Amino acid sequence: MTTNTYLTELFGLNGKVAVVIGGTGELCGAMAEGLAAAGAEVVLVGRNAEKARVRLERIEGAGGRGWFHPADAARRPELERLRDEVLRRSGRIDVVVNGAGVNSATPFFEIAEDEFDRISGVNLKGVFFSCQVFGKYLVDRGQGGSVINIGSMSGLVPLSRVFTYSATKSAVHNLSLNLAREWAPHRVRVNVLVPGFFPAEQNRRILTPERVASVMAHTPMKRFGESRELIGATLLLASDAAGSFITGDEIIVDGGYHAMTI
Repeated sequence: MTTNTYLTELFGLNGKVAVVIGGTGELCGAMAEGLAAAGAEVVLVGRNAEKARVRLERIEGAGGRGWFHPADAARRPELERLRDEVLRRSGRIDVVVNGAGVNSATPFFEIAEDEFDRISGVNLKGVFFSCQVFGKYLVDRGQGGSVINIGSMSGLVPLSRVFTYSATKSAVHNLSLNLAREWAPHRVRVNVLVPGFFPAEQNRRILTPERVASVMAHTPMKRFGESRELIGATLLLASDAAGSFITGDEIIVDGGYHAMTI
C-alpha cells in the first residue's frame, strides 16, 4: 500500500456529502474546500450567493464538487428545507459543519435585546436547530455520521469585549458534549472544532492594534491562524476511519493560545 493510498483510506471522503453551514464565510469556506479536496460533495450554506459562487469556483477548479443553497441558519424551517433539498439532490448526508456566526464588541451595559437575540439566534439557535434537523436524520439512518460544531476560545475561557458571543459559544460547547453522549450508540459523532485567533469578517471590527498586541503576547506562535490551517482537523473529525473513535471532544487549533498562562 502506497503512502497516498493509505492517507486516502484514512482521511478520504469519497462518496460522502458534507453540509457546511456558514460555508460562504472565510473559515468554513476553507474547511469546505478541504472536504471537497478529500472527495466529499460539499453543500455551501449561507446568505451570500456571490461569495458562494467564488468559493465554488475554487472548489471546482481544484477538481471538487459542490453547490450552494441559501438559508438563514437561525430559522428551523429553512434548515428543514435545506435537509430535504440535499437529500433530494445528493441522496445522503454524512457530515454537517455548523459554522455560521456573528459577533459584536458592544460594551456589556449597552447590549440591547435585539442585538442579544440576533447573535444568539445565529450562534446558538442555529446550531441547536441544525443538530435537531440533521442529527435526527443521521440517528434515524443508522449509518453513523459526523457533526462538527464550530466553537471558540471564548467558549472555553472568558475573553473581553465579546459578551453575547462568548455566552453563545459556551452553550455550543456544552450542547455538543451532551449530544455526543446521546448519539454515540448510533455512531453519530459530535465534536467541537475550536479556532484560536483567525482574522475573519466577524472579528475584524474588534481587532484594534491594542487587542492584536494582546493576542500576540498570549499566542506562543506569535501570529494569527490562516484559514487553511483548520483543514487538517476538519478532515480528522469528518472521516470515518481517522476519526471513528473521536466524539465529545474539543479540537483546539490556536497556536498555543490555550497553553499560555504567564
